[in-house]
Amino acid sequence: MLLLGHGAGGGPDAPDLAVLARRLPALGIVVARFEQPWRTAGRKVAVAPPRLDEAWLEAVPVLRAALPPGLPLAAGGRSAGARVACRTAAATGAAAVVCLAFPLHPPGRPERSRAAELLAPAVPRLVLQGTRDTFGGPDDVRRAAAGDPGVRVVELPGADHGYRVPARAAFGPAELRERLVAEVAALLGMPAAG
Repeated sequence: MLLLGHGAGGGPDAPDLAVLARRLPALGIVVARFEQPWRTAGRKVAVAPPRLDEAWLEAVPVLRAALPPGLPLAAGGRSAGARVACRTAAATGAAAVVCLAFPLHPPGRPERSRAAELLAPAVPRLVLQGTRDTFGGPDDVRRAAAGDPGVRVVELPGADHGYRVPARAAFGPAELRERLVAEVAALLGMPAAG
């Protein structure tokens, strides 16, 4: 079971969340996407991080009750959703965390690092980071996680924070989608179909 949260600027239909929800079930991974209450209320701006965590923590037991007992839960999300998954991993009993475009710091503000959130979980963490991400690139995340063997950073060549790649890039949208699916499936112990 993989529970995915969305970012502060988008919703559960973000392209990366949608491709994982569409493709992982064929590999034996149940996927649920969580929409934060601020979005369901029609607001355009995310609430403060503690309130994001509260909503997530209330939803997880409801989700677990609807699933077969003992099914392992992995948590994850895009950007702010990845932060929520990291901050709440211990409380939810997550077996792993998937971080799609982890926002290591606000753009242009590396001194405001969120590395402590990424380093908090005591479970494997997979970070899929674009090389053009203004919230911190793969090398920034690697440096921030140095010494933590539980963090694995996968570089997405040319991708920005929204996983957009230049039109003529050698590593295009199709390759990005394939890498997302393969890496998340591998983290969760399920080989991706070739």
